[in-house]
Amino acid sequence: MVEEPSLSFTSTPPPTQCTRFNFRTFRWMQTMIFAIEEINREGKLLPNITLGYKIYDSCSTPHQALKAAMELMGSEKGSMVEGLTQGIGTCHGAVPAVIGDGGSTQSLVVARFLGVFQVPQVSYFSSCACLSDKNQFPAFLRTMPSDFFQVDALLQLVKHFGWTWVGVIAGDDAYGQGGANIFADEVRKLGACVALHEIIPKNRAQAAISSIISKIRSSGARVILVFAVEQDAAALFDEALREGLTGIQWLASEAWSTAAVLSTPKKYHHILQGSMGFAIRRADIPGLQDFLLRLHPLNPDALEDPFLMPFWEEVFQCSLGVHAEGQERNDEGKPPCTGEEELGSVTNIFSDVSQLRISYNVYKAVYAIVHALKAMRSCVKGKGPFPQQTCPDVDNIQPWQLLHYIKQVEYLNSFGDETKFDENGDPAAIYDLVNWQLKPNGKMEYVTIGKFDETTIVGKQKLQIQEQNIMWNGNQTKVPLSVCSSICPPGTRKAIRPHYPICCHDCVVCTAGEISNQTDAIECVRCLPEFWSNDERTACIPKQVEFLSYSDTMGITLMAISLIGSFCTCVVVFIFSWHRNTPIVRANNSQLSFLLLFSLTLCFLCSLTFIGRPSEWSCMLRQTAFGITFVLCISCILGKTIVVLMAFRATIPGSNMMKWFGPAQQKAIITFCTLVQVIICTVWLVVAPPTPQKLMPRESAIVILLCNEGSPVAFALVLSYIGLLACLCLLLAFLARKLPDNFNEARLITFSMLIFCAVWVAFVPAYISSPGKYSTVTEVFAILASSYGLLGCIFAPKCYIILLRPEKNTRKHLMSKRSTDKF
Repeated sequence: MVEEPSLSFTSTPPPTQCTRFNFRTFRWMQTMIFAIEEINREGKLLPNITLGYKIYDSCSTPHQALKAAMELMGSEKGSMVEGLTQGIGTCHGAVPAVIGDGGSTQSLVVARFLGVFQVPQVSYFSSCACLSDKNQFPAFLRTMPSDFFQVDALLQLVKHFGWTWVGVIAGDDAYGQGGANIFADEVRKLGACVALHEIIPKNRAQAAISSIISKIRSSGARVILVFAVEQDAAALFDEALREGLTGIQWLASEAWSTAAVLSTPKKYHHILQGSMGFAIRRADIPGLQDFLLRLHPLNPDALEDPFLMPFWEEVFQCSLGVHAEGQERNDEGKPPCTGEEELGSVTNIFSDVSQLRISYNVYKAVYAIVHALKAMRSCVKGKGPFPQQTCPDVDNIQPWQLLHYIKQVEYLNSFGDETKFDENGDPAAIYDLVNWQLKPNGKMEYVTIGKFDETTIVGKQKLQIQEQNIMWNGNQTKVPLSVCSSICPPGTRKAIRPHYPICCHDCVVCTAGEISNQTDAIECVRCLPEFWSNDERTACIPKQVEFLSYSDTMGITLMAISLIGSFCTCVVVFIFSWHRNTPIVRANNSQLSFLLLFSLTLCFLCSLTFIGRPSEWSCMLRQTAFGITFVLCISCILGKTIVVLMAFRATIPGSNMMKWFGPAQQKAIITFCTLVQVIICTVWLVVAPPTPQKLMPRESAIVILLCNEGSPVAFALVLSYIGLLACLCLLLAFLARKLPDNFNEARLITFSMLIFCAVWVAFVPAYISSPGKYSTVTEVFAILASSYGLLGCIFAPKCYIILLRPEKNTRKHLMSKRSTDKF
């Protein structure tokens, strides 16, 4: 951080002063020194060559970083940038390479400046994906993977755990906003949604951060990604503590996924316990801890190090009373140091080498430059990479030549890790997935629970997770659910809410006939025609088969009516047989009467063929039996009508008409009329017989079994022929209604034919409009109604006279004249 002086704009402003000492970045600096001294000491990579360095403090601010870069290029002589130099007596010329800066925002400024001079810059912590643009930053390389790969890893993590409602909070810098924007864009492509996207202001105003906490609460998101540096993340979590925000599963960007400044203070433990994030690979660097602990203000070269004194005072909270040149004293209230302080006696972020991740990047950056220098010195004359195959001048190293060799670096270090850069200057992206777990001793530990390897070959999972080792926020072992809407169970589908993100939906029950057998189904699947959805709408089950059955109420009722009709007909047959010699039986042609009763019995019984499961035989039998028995019945009535009409015509003097309508002729008429129907039915059965048919309406839960007439024309001919005979019968009976006789049967036939015709005229539209099995019920009802009409109108009056009025059952009464003639 930088303490900005008040400006009067009337005089030269004083130099800016850095505030707050960062132990973590100080360890990174010491790691670079350690690597350089290790290389110089061993002398294997660059024999007879000593490496030197200049160190500048950018104070984590872009303008301080730019000042340091300009001084390196000789553009700011006598600048007040605080720094440390070693090897100044032996090193000469411009600095050929730069390691840094840490933050992406600072590196953006420095990389643009150094790129003009083709000075290679190798960053150890700048991960902004924007820095991969070689058109803007031609000399920039890094040992830190690009945020593009980190975002890819985070996306795989979100996808793996099924989180569809995720909040994103970013720092107000290139690192935070760049990574958060990429994540927000890519997560939408996965079908997930961003619950909120907020920016942590750099001034860390409490009102602004409090507003972010309120939005987290109102969003309902349980998983929040914080894509920010550790200082910005700390400001957010401080406000979360103040407002009592708990129950959030925090996802950490790489910048703070292993930040001790957040994991060490106990105040953060209950809200950050269970946090998860990706961290770059760690390594145990031998000898580094001893190197870090060597620092002491009593060392001979201590006064030459401008960073050592403020570091020592910050660690032990004491005042040395001696400061490097140009530094201001700021030791008010601090006791003097005793001289007995030892770094080994304290535990802090600086001396903790258990999580050497960024430090390892610094280590690799130093070695990458050294391997490039080695390659330069190994150039064979006449086979160089430059114009005319020349080699670089190793005694006068040009930055642009070194940049070429750094881009070509590819080596395997002592830890077994390969270091090389792709065409964008980025290294291979390999991350550890770490989980913050609070141990019984009260310490927060980074437990590695998985790995993300961008170099994984196609067909294999880039992300590998050991879920059994994860401890979630709140000390839970169950994966937290973070969705805008609850998961739609099987039997329902997702319906998007208008004016809401795609992840916010309602669960709509599948309509009848459709199912969904998985959670969060996009749409319901319609069952096949012969299947229907169960009550839960989770499976298709066979549709219920419907037909006029002997077991249902309608079938039992019709069967009972049919049997009662048959029984009544048999009773009439018995009465007529018992009284066959009485005048009323003999007067009405007893043979035709018995034949008519027989045909009526068949009419009642043929209705039973319409009840039961349709089969090929039952379908052919029902219509043909109906057609033939009814024609036989109407033919008998027609014969009786002709006999009545001709009988009275025969009484005219000189008439011999009865000889043409004797018993033989009557039988011939009946046989002929019936034979015509038999021929029609035979042709029907041969050409297009009725067959069983399944009707499977889409919007119905039943399969209707019925008989398809086969040929509608044949069915119409059967009905038309019956209608023709019935109309002829009605006409003849109507003509004979006023013939003299006390018991004129023509009147009864007229009434019976009127009922018969009325029933069948009403049958046609009713049959056509009746759905399913009710069309069969309509036909059975018409058969039974017309049969009862014939039985009742023709035979009921005769049975009444035979049984209840025997005095009228005499020849004298039957031959007497009627007193009235109203009909």
